Amino acid sequence: MRFATWNVNSLGVRLPQVLDWLAAQEQAGQPVDVLALQELKLTDDKFPHEALQAAGYQCAWHGQKTYNGVALLSRLPLQAVVKNIPGFADEQARVISATVGEGDGDGTHSVRVVGAYFPNGQAPGSDKFAYKMDWLNALREWLRQELVQHPRLLLMGDYNITFDDADVWDPEGLRDTIHCTREEREHLQALIDLGLADSLRRFEQPPKTYTWWDYRDLGFRRNRGMRIDHILASTALLPHLSACAVDKAPRKNERPSDHTPVVLTVA
Repeated sequence: MRFATWNVNSLGVRLPQVLDWLAAQEQAGQPVDVLALQELKLTDDKFPHEALQAAGYQCAWHGQKTYNGVALLSRLPLQAVVKNIPGFADEQARVISATVGEGDGDGTHSVRVVGAYFPNGQAPGSDKFAYKMDWLNALREWLRQELVQHPRLLLMGDYNITFDDADVWDPEGLRDTIHCTREEREHLQALIDLGLADSLRRFEQPPKTYTWWDYRDLGFRRNRGMRIDHILASTALLPHLSACAVDKAPRKNERPSDHTPVVLTVA
């Protein structure tokens, strides 16, 4: 199975790019079985489920006008769908989870998928940064329980956090700025400590591998980016991971998202 995550930065604008990318993967003989999308930027009634179903995907989505919004697209049945973090009051549509395949998440042929759009945080010391810290605490405690019920779990999405200097084009210049603060990275490490692993770094990657580039100052052409989109895999899935890579091709599209997909293959 192939799992992917992609912050599309407006599905209303980039639905054709999503459909084209999914079709290209299938034509190449490597169809994407599950795709987590972030930043839909549309309400539930505007979600293009008919077009995605025509492409062969079942859909679960949690939308919001203008901002945020997440979805899971799957070639397999989506079961036990949960929206946002249970027990954490949040008006923002940031998390959607489902079991993909047969069983309840701990069977050989099923995976619990959590697709998430982590808060940006704006700047250390801001109200939005405090919200991000609270949100991360709630996510971690909920995932602690989820991993007990669903040992085969993937947490994928736009984390808005880098792991370390290797994930940043200018680590000194951006040190302690948003996405690169000690507090954010400690939260990311706390997720790892639950029994998750960074899928991408389990496989050799080219240097300066990023998933996001600013639209300004020719960020993509100059490869001035950050790796802030991640797929974390639970310990039970690690023996089954066979490949993980960043697909930079969609970032070359006309009017692209500022993010590009990360794709994981699970045998």
